[in-house]
Amino acid sequence: MLQPDYFDPAASDTVSGTSSSVTSSSVASAQTQSEHHNAKQKREFNKLQKRLRRDVGNAIIDYQMIGEGDKVMVCLSGGKDSYTMLEILLNLQRNAPVKFSLVAVNMDQKQPGFPEHVLPQYLDKVGVEYHILERDTYSVVKEKTPEGKTTCALCSRLRRGSLYGFAEEIGATKIALGHHREDILETLFLNMFFGGTLKAMPPKLLSDDGKNIVIRPLAYCKEADITEFSRLMEFPIIPCNLCGSQPNLQRQIVKDMLAEWDKKHPGRLESMFKAMTNVAPSQLADRRLFDFAGLEAKQAALMEGRIHALTVD
Repeated sequence: MLQPDYFDPAASDTVSGTSSSVTSSSVASAQTQSEHHNAKQKREFNKLQKRLRRDVGNAIIDYQMIGEGDKVMVCLSGGKDSYTMLEILLNLQRNAPVKFSLVAVNMDQKQPGFPEHVLPQYLDKVGVEYHILERDTYSVVKEKTPEGKTTCALCSRLRRGSLYGFAEEIGATKIALGHHREDILETLFLNMFFGGTLKAMPPKLLSDDGKNIVIRPLAYCKEADITEFSRLMEFPIIPCNLCGSQPNLQRQIVKDMLAEWDKKHPGRLESMFKAMTNVAPSQLADRRLFDFAGLEAKQAALMEGRIHALTVD
């Protein structure tokens, strides 16, 4: 409870000079702390941006994703990954050793409540060429998917088909998708656990019909870096109301598993991703990739060569 002398004009007069001095000192100290904090934040942001640029640049170089004269169709969903991909590609475009163009494409799937104004406003502000492709895949997915089943598989197929066709219409030579390192690892484990196949998402892919080349510039990027970059950039995120609220998604279960591994065993995800780039077919069991049936013939040829070498004299 306040004491009476707080309201005593005489008391206020006697301490006014000291109070002013203390206040000025406090303000100056707060300003200095704020400046140090802002400078630190700026340094951390610059480090993060450089790391993402380096990871994307290395992926582009390693897999020759973008070449001279390419027209890259950047697929935007309104999520953190695709926003980050567009921003980093625009950044790299300014100093790239090759000339290429970017066109952003968003597919409006006619989900109820979809904020149609958000992406056009953002893309107008950024100043990049863009198209909004309207396809009512939402109704198709809801009609075709049985109650209680997840919608992701059908939704992604319909979306992919529409985007592939539109890429041809606008003359795009590459289609850029915003899948990052964890997306690729999750797909690897999903296929192993539920599909019985050892495959994931390649950084560069030729579509089945041979008409489109798909690239994943964020293949080397950590999801945590993308999340933080998106937060600092304050991207206008659009949530997916079609599949984002589905419980017990297999991908979410695998995602949680990988996150737990990464927390308990730092470096494990890096090692697993490196393993995907360092495959030894002879140490697996796929007869299409390695000639196990021909090992005896190879052995005989090697033994014959050794005998000849020993009897040369």
